[in-house]
Amino acid sequence: MPEGHTIHALADRLERAFRGHVVEATSPQGRFAADAERLDGRVLERAQAWGKHLFVDIGDATLHVHLGLIGMFPVKHLAGSTPPAAVGAVRLRLVGPEHFADLRGPMICTLVDRARQREIVRTLGPDPLRRGQRPDAGWERVHRSRRTVAELLMDQSVVAGVGNVYRCEVLHRLAVDPLTRGVDLSEEVWREIWDDLVLLMPLGRKFSQIITMPDQVEDAARARRSGRGRAISRRLTGERLGDTFERRFLVYKRTGQPCPRCANTLQEKEIAGRRLYWCPVCQHRH
Repeated sequence: MPEGHTIHALADRLERAFRGHVVEATSPQGRFAADAERLDGRVLERAQAWGKHLFVDIGDATLHVHLGLIGMFPVKHLAGSTPPAAVGAVRLRLVGPEHFADLRGPMICTLVDRARQREIVRTLGPDPLRRGQRPDAGWERVHRSRRTVAELLMDQSVVAGVGNVYRCEVLHRLAVDPLTRGVDLSEEVWREIWDDLVLLMPLGRKFSQIITMPDQVEDAARARRSGRGRAISRRLTGERLGDTFERRFLVYKRTGQPCPRCANTLQEKEIAGRRLYWCPVCQHRH
């Protein structure tokens, strides 16, 4: 399932391609035809993400999308005056002056009003990718919970946008025992987890890939500060992962391999419906 950085990057692409322009909206698949007709010929005013939820204001309607496990919404340049024929089950196609975007396989694709949008956002915890967000609301849920921090990080009402890869990698980066219960976790460690997400997730948003290895984080942060990251993000469509950095992780999907910090054997365990990867020896903080 795409994590929050992917949805924020998608909102960025939609804004760059369509904001302020009239869009042609159709449903080649047919399942969204009536709602697409309501969007057709209207101006795309704004696209924004809250965690894993995308909201796109088009005319007087708001499109709500959750990609779920298999959804995709790539944004591509038009090669000519019209886009190519739709391939596969395209729920929604948006066409602007220079770009088109095809939405396939979403878990949610519907129109909502402002009240419903606020209702959805109220169910979410703070989002590390949105300005002005703080970890306090998440902490209020964490320190009263007997669930493990590994479970809590997957709960979108605690922190919005975090998925399994960030969960595994951040807990290892900070040497946090993933089996620590929320009631036993210190507020200091919780704030360190939040701060690391605030550091890492904008890099994922910029480069369309999860970057957690210390050397790669340093290089990516430098590229982002210099402005080189902007050129990279503008050429990415969202159809596939970015490839600026080699795909390497500290613990994710490295079961049985040596821990990069202490060389002991990494383990895995299913928690909150996903496979947790961690080092049972050096991840001891709580």
